[in-house]
Amino acid sequence: MKAIQVSQFGGPQVLQLCELNRPTITSGQALIEVELAGVNFIDIYHRLGKYPVKLPYIPGVEGVGRITELGSDAPSDLKVGDRVGWVMAISGYAEYVIRPAETLIPIPDAINSEDAVSLLLQGMTAHYLARNSFEIKPGHTAVVHSAAGGVGLLLTQYIKSLGGKVIATASTQEKRELAMAAGANLAIGYEGFSKKVKDFTDGIGANVIYDGVGKDTFEENLLALARRGTLAVYGASSGQVPPIEIMKISPGSIFLTRPTLADFVITREELLWRAGEVFSAFKSGDMKVSIGGRYPLADAAAAHSDLEGRKTTGKLILQIK
Repeated sequence: MKAIQVSQFGGPQVLQLCELNRPTITSGQALIEVELAGVNFIDIYHRLGKYPVKLPYIPGVEGVGRITELGSDAPSDLKVGDRVGWVMAISGYAEYVIRPAETLIPIPDAINSEDAVSLLLQGMTAHYLARNSFEIKPGHTAVVHSAAGGVGLLLTQYIKSLGGKVIATASTQEKRELAMAAGANLAIGYEGFSKKVKDFTDGIGANVIYDGVGKDTFEENLLALARRGTLAVYGASSGQVPPIEIMKISPGSIFLTRPTLADFVITREELLWRAGEVFSAFKSGDMKVSIGGRYPLADAAAAHSDLEGRKTTGKLILQIK
């Protein structure tokens, strides 16, 4: 089978198209013929060696495809031929992938594969952020950093559907316009954003800041929060936040959390519930998908370069089939 393999950590050039043996399943597993793989910032962290992964490896933590083989002890709601998705599992940049059957998400017939792969990791991330990391209630004000990205656009829409207000940040006017089109109440640049947040909220600050940027925004986030506000740092596109002194986050009794999707889909029941909530939000129009780029498998390096260079908006997809 064709696959992208990484044998050493480094830049996009380490993503090499290879011919590998098709994997074989054991009990409780499923073999999936991959149709589409999502491209995410966590793929870049793996490629750079910032997150632990054993070399060599096939990158890609999410995808959509059809079950071609199914081992024993698989959940009764799955069968060969089913279209399914998966998240939080390396090896998606390949024509075939093996996954524990209990981690597979059946894709509704009414949702096409491009929309499905755009909703899996990023849609469920938006869902747990707005429902669990900090539960948005009507009237809450949220800052969404990188609001024109895949998570940011979905999160902005979802917060609005829950009755919240959104202050979106983005690096260019074009990206800010996309955030406004997604429903943001205000779209601003990063420079001096804390003052603009305070001005918008009459000096109170944001109830929650959802931050996938990390190092470059962390310190100013603390100035933009309301008393007893929550800072949810779910990513680090600008680099990891350096060690902090706990007293720096104490004024205002604010809360700091470092959430990750894996901790919010612990059981199959929770995984299917969260995916179902996201699919329902998509069907109702509360999470509209934006495809920012489609790349053939052989151009995975170009997808990484574009994403890492912040040249894109919305969801990036590798077309495997």
